[in-house]
Amino acid sequence: MEVAILGPGCARCRATEKAVREALREMGKEATVVKVEDIKEMIRYGISMTPAVAIDGTIRLAGKVPSVEEVKDLLSTSSG
Repeated sequence: MEVAILGPGCARCRATEKAVREALREMGKEATVVKVEDIKEMIRYGISMTPAVAIDGTIRLAGKVPSVEEVKDLLSTSSG
């Protein structure tokens, strides 16, 4: 499973990454977590708001910092 955090590296993006890593740890799931800060790459994902979270290439959340519980919900409903 790959989880991508999309955003310019702002505080909200860092908070999103922290929530993703904590959710993975609490769930005992392994995943590759990548940060996408390049605007051209973000455009390829088709997002209009950051931060955003993509799981295995599919945008699952955009425009807000998720809680750890929200990330757990996203991860548990993904195919990974």
